Amino acid sequence: MSATITPVEASGADPAPTPGSRLRRFARPGAALLSGLVLYLSFPPRPLWWLALPAFGLLGWTLRGRRLRAGFGLGYLAGLGFLLPLLFWTGEEVGAGPWLALAAVEALFVAAAGLGIAAVSRLPWWPVFAAGVWILAEAARARAPFGGFPWGKIAFGQADGVFLPLAAVGGTPVLGFAVALCGFGLYETYRQIRAHRAAGADTGTVDGDSAPAARTLPRGPLVAAALSVLVPVTGALAALPLVDDSAEDGTATVAAVQGNVPRLGLDFNAQRRAVLDNHVARTRELAEDVKAGRAPQPDFVLWPENSSDIDPYANADAADVIDGAVRAIGVPTVIGAVIAPETGKLRNTLIEWDPDRGPVATYDKRHVQPFGEYIPMRSFVRLFNSNVDRVSRDFGAGTKVGVFDLAGTKVGLATCYEAAFDWAVRDTVTDGAQLISVPSNNATFGRSEMTYQQLAMSRVRAVEHSRSVVVPVTSGVSAIIRPDGEIVAETKMFTPDVLVEKVPLRSSLTPATRMGTLPEALLVALAAAGLGWSALRSVRARRTRSE
Repeated sequence: MSATITPVEASGADPAPTPGSRLRRFARPGAALLSGLVLYLSFPPRPLWWLALPAFGLLGWTLRGRRLRAGFGLGYLAGLGFLLPLLFWTGEEVGAGPWLALAAVEALFVAAAGLGIAAVSRLPWWPVFAAGVWILAEAARARAPFGGFPWGKIAFGQADGVFLPLAAVGGTPVLGFAVALCGFGLYETYRQIRAHRAAGADTGTVDGDSAPAARTLPRGPLVAAALSVLVPVTGALAALPLVDDSAEDGTATVAAVQGNVPRLGLDFNAQRRAVLDNHVARTRELAEDVKAGRAPQPDFVLWPENSSDIDPYANADAADVIDGAVRAIGVPTVIGAVIAPETGKLRNTLIEWDPDRGPVATYDKRHVQPFGEYIPMRSFVRLFNSNVDRVSRDFGAGTKVGVFDLAGTKVGLATCYEAAFDWAVRDTVTDGAQLISVPSNNATFGRSEMTYQQLAMSRVRAVEHSRSVVVPVTSGVSAIIRPDGEIVAETKMFTPDVLVEKVPLRSSLTPATRMGTLPEALLVALAAAGLGWSALRSVRARRTRSE
């Protein structure tokens, strides 16, 4: 048989790329972006938690066997596909610049995860190590820079999912690990099944007898892949008994006040007195409803963060209207206030206001929000966005854990942004909180998805620590959550309202609460072991080639 030589081949030039080869070149970058987008779609307000599994499966296909540099680039694309839409609300009132900058920086952590996943993807049981690498990247992102930004942890998209009970086992790291492991395991199972089918297709027959297979595959990798799927699901089912909403310490009737704001956007603070008056009015209306028998008498009342941006310690008129409302309802009330001392930094403070004694205790927010409550590198950042000067005076961070004794109920306090940080919520429970309050102010983010993303965090925290969680918000969505993560009452956005519900009080500690950061540390060690093993194999391979 003679061979035909084309002019291009005869000249020694590379053949021109075909349309099919061009498409294949963009297949993995496109798949990386798509995996991030699908992961975003698994987050609230959409109840599509299960989309996280195909998202990780697609990411596994994208990264498996890639070089480290390619893994970093593909991981960065996945991070942009995930974080750009997830964090869109951060540019709601300040423009696209801060939103794009934040997503670009945070996507670097996903890029690092992509590099690590590519590195461990050739190891036996690679889905286990890959899931550990993802949690390693989340742990780093929750701590740096500027104290970290854990928004978008995989666990926070699983408030409606079957894996949620694992939050009580080992907190958000274990919950996120299980989701990533199951997703990677689904892809690896599919890959192994295809490989075994291909091996079976290579088997021929001679004179009616089966000939030896052209190639046979060990069943161990297929079993390992299947276990990567089955173990997380089985673990979640086994953890169901930890999800308990029984009233160990009786019940408390709690009221959450949503006063609403005069208008959306950053300038809502310009009408600070109107915001205060709205919360006073809703509290007085509740008092009238209680007196008329239309509402039950609450044991205590919770106002949101920034419900009084007028310092009641410095402004007698603000103190008077707050005191009048608290006296009208007749029970301890937690007020969210901005405290402005004559010198030093502002304080984002929660005040326990007693109907007889006035303000009796305070909690200063411990994790203040960079670029929101204080501006790092102010002169440098001003070059890119003049909105930094809206924060004319920085907030300072508190140092003490917030637990108020409200009419005999110990209420733990995590103000708004703090709900995203594992330690900030856990500290209140280990300090004796029987119920958790997450007072928030979402008015600056309009009608974006931000409030739903934050509400999902509180649902995960409820299961993680087996506590009822109350979320009073200035403008929505306020909610009351039972220890099993169920929302029993919620408001509409930008609607004045009051929620009154009887909730169970609990004092027992889940394994997640008891162990604290230990599960995360073990998963980080698992990732480090996988990366170290991969590096050692690479060194040995290079030595073998050089000999």
